[in-house]
Amino acid sequence: MQLLSVNLGQPRELQIGRTVQRTGIFKETISQPVQVNSLGLTGDFIASKKHHGGPDQAIYIYTQPDYDWWAEQLGRPLAPGSFGDNLTISELLSAPVAAGDRLTIGSVIFEATSPRIPCSTLATRMGDPAFVKRFRQAEHPGIYCRVIQTGTIEAGQAVAYTPYPGERVTMLEQFRDYYEPLASEAGVRRMLAAPIAIRTRSHQEERLALLLEK
Repeated sequence: MQLLSVNLGQPRELQIGRTVQRTGIFKETISQPVQVNSLGLTGDFIASKKHHGGPDQAIYIYTQPDYDWWAEQLGRPLAPGSFGDNLTISELLSAPVAAGDRLTIGSVIFEATSPRIPCSTLATRMGDPAFVKRFRQAEHPGIYCRVIQTGTIEAGQAVAYTPYPGERVTMLEQFRDYYEPLASEAGVRRMLAAPIAIRTRSHQEERLALLLEK
C-alpha cells in the first residue's frame, strides 16, 4: 500500500446557498515532506473545526479504490484531494476499515476513528446540489483519523495497515448509524466498546442513557 498524495487546503471563499463561507475543502497536492502534528497537517486550513477538526478528526483519508468507483459513476477522473482528503492512499477501501485500525507511514501512526458525513460544502465543491444524497447512497465515506505518533510524511511512502484487535466497528457501520441510529442497547454498547471519535462517543452515550430510561 502506498501514500499516493499529500493534500493541503488554503482558505477560499465559497458561496453556499445565499451565504459566502471560508473553506479548506479545496486541497492541492504537495510534493515536499509535510509535518504531521496532533491536529493534522502543518499548513492545512480547517474552517469548520466543529465538524472537520480536533484530535479525533485530525486527518481525512480517501482511497484510490473509492476514487476509482466515483470516476466510474461520474464518468470522469477525480484528482487526489477532490473530497477534501489530506491523504490519498492506494488499494484500501474505506468502508470496511474499523475504528482503531492503524495506518503507519514512516514514523507517523494514524488511527481510524470515524467516517465522513457529507455536507453542503462538499456538494457545492462537487458542483452538484444532490451530492449529499449521492454520497450517502454511495457508501464510500473515507476515513477520519487521530494521530498516535507525529512526524513527517511525503507522497510515495509505503503505508502499513494494522487491524484493530478489539471490537470492530467499521466506517460503514458508523456511517449508516448516523442516518438510522441504533435502537438496541446491545448495539450501542458494541459501538462504545470501539475507539470511536469523541463526538460519536458522546452521541452514543446519550442514546444509551435514553435506552436505559425506557
